[in-house]
Amino acid sequence: VQLVESGGALVQPGGSLRLSCAASGFTFSHYGLNWFRQAPGKEREWVAGISSAGGRTNYADSVKGRFTISRDNAKDVVYLQMNSLKPEDTAVYYCSARHLSSEYWGEGTLVTVSS
Repeated sequence: VQLVESGGALVQPGGSLRLSCAASGFTFSHYGLNWFRQAPGKEREWVAGISSAGGRTNYADSVKGRFTISRDNAKDVVYLQMNSLKPEDTAVYYCSARHLSSEYWGEGTLVTVSS
């Protein structure tokens, strides 16, 4: 089982990034998917989630209207489109897959928002 995040980078405030998380080793389409983040010195926090078929999405208030989660069940990939980035969005971003009692995590990708 693997979840591999990519797309993290240094970006200026107001900029955009798209994170990807490629999955393998499990039945991707059965799993709900979430993005979390952990800023330096802070606890990990939930950012966004999407249902197994992609019909339902939810967002933390801090990113609502700026971030969009989506998934491609044909490619086993989940995305996080991040717009209007702020310095406080700086964190390591992790994807997570969950179904019943099974839960998997990736290693994370670093997003730094700074001028």
